Amino acid sequence: MSDPFKQLRDAMDQFATERDWDQFHSPKNLAMALTVEAAELQECFQWLTEAQSTELDEQQLAAVRDEIADVQLYLIRLAGKLDVDIEAACQEKMEKNAEKYPADQVKGSAKKYTHYQD
Repeated sequence: MSDPFKQLRDAMDQFATERDWDQFHSPKNLAMALTVEAAELQECFQWLTEAQSTELDEQQLAAVRDEIADVQLYLIRLAGKLDVDIEAACQEKMEKNAEKYPADQVKGSAKKYTHYQD
């Protein structure tokens, strides 16, 4: 079975090794870089209306794709540094979210889960 996260992790490891960048890729630095890339993703949508944000032109969509890729690649690199299985972590988090946000209680609401606690 193919594991795309492992393939990307290995490619990122090789990319960093070839450039001697591993010395800069501490978990702290990668987490900080991730927030920068997430901000660049937000910038793609800055000042757009809700409707405009769902109807991007090809140039805008290309910029969004690049920023999504940057965010994902930093996440993969960070997960690799900390030996986190991304797929397993996502599955576990979805299970936690299902418990925090029972569909019969939260359907159609954007309230935080703490508003549904007894």
